[in-house]
Amino acid sequence: MQRHELIIIGAGAAGLMAAALSARKDLLILEHNSYPAAKIKISGGGRCNITNANLSPSCYLGDPCFIEKVFEYFDNRELLSFLKERGLEPVVKKGSQYFCKKSSRELIDILLDSIKGVPIRYETEVQNVIRDDEGFCIVSSLGRFYARKVLVATGGLSFASLGASSIGFDIAESLGHTIVPPRPALVGLTLQPEQFWMKELSGLSLTVQISAGRRKIVSDMLFAHKGISGPAVLDASLFWNRGKITVDFLPGIRLKSLFANSKKSALSQIPLPKRFVKALFAALNLPETPYSRMSEEQKQRLSLIKSYPFAPAGTFGYSKAEATKGGVSTDEIDPLTMQSRLAEGLYFAGEVVDVTGMVGGYNFQWAFSSAAVVAKSV
Repeated sequence: MQRHELIIIGAGAAGLMAAALSARKDLLILEHNSYPAAKIKISGGGRCNITNANLSPSCYLGDPCFIEKVFEYFDNRELLSFLKERGLEPVVKKGSQYFCKKSSRELIDILLDSIKGVPIRYETEVQNVIRDDEGFCIVSSLGRFYARKVLVATGGLSFASLGASSIGFDIAESLGHTIVPPRPALVGLTLQPEQFWMKELSGLSLTVQISAGRRKIVSDMLFAHKGISGPAVLDASLFWNRGKITVDFLPGIRLKSLFANSKKSALSQIPLPKRFVKALFAALNLPETPYSRMSEEQKQRLSLIKSYPFAPAGTFGYSKAEATKGGVSTDEIDPLTMQSRLAEGLYFAGEVVDVTGMVGGYNFQWAFSSAAVVAKSV
């Protein structure tokens, strides 16, 4: 019976990087798809949003101390250096986001070139991982594999079309780990009937500030047929589980400063698309009169343009989510090694861990950083 030194479950960003940075002694990668790096391939419009210049634990949902310790070992500078040494210098878009120059294939090729000689068993569905006297037995659709150490780098539940499943969470739970309940993240939000007026604005985009919990996010919001989306909403969905969010449709603008012309209607003086302003006025039952002629009660309702509160009905679901929040509790993982505190020789990296980043390359950076820590450890 052959027993590998390390078996990596998942040939995605975390799994491939762990293999690339390890000593590569007796490794085996198991992948359920017929090809590697499925999520890298499609992300960022096919150019892969690799990382972000503004890297900080504050850009993540998760234990900031845990995240900081991982980044202390391997952050965006180490990642960019790793890529540059192998011939890829990502281009900066949107101010701080790093993308492949031409296509995500550039990054995939670098990762695959870095693990030449490491066997990858494709179309292998892992069903369970069992501890034994010398390590672990991995039960799969192609039979049983044995290893002294196992890295679970299976990702989350988003992108079911790429074969995403709960197997990583199932493995962790079967070996005694606590799973923070997974939920769709970086995803659009659906609306209650009171906000259905927003659906009529489908296709319109505005720069807004969304407050979700203690987070304030300033970016673009897109009105869609199913509800609201766009970067501001995707990031807000990371920090929202239930209850109300608040939208400021005029971030950085004082409302009273707009209505200098006492003869014009208040509606016509708001510097937003008229289609939106008319829909909002109708939803708030406001008249198209000058601000000075509005009653105090009407002015109070108009002020909601700066703090419009509502409770989303839910999200667009995993089929539209860019990430999964929740996962293996970081209380049960050593951030200096990414090894389980409960099962020696068991490691976790990437999205399967209860760390999720905002839009902008943060989740790939987490996958690569957590994988680098594993590689150092094993």
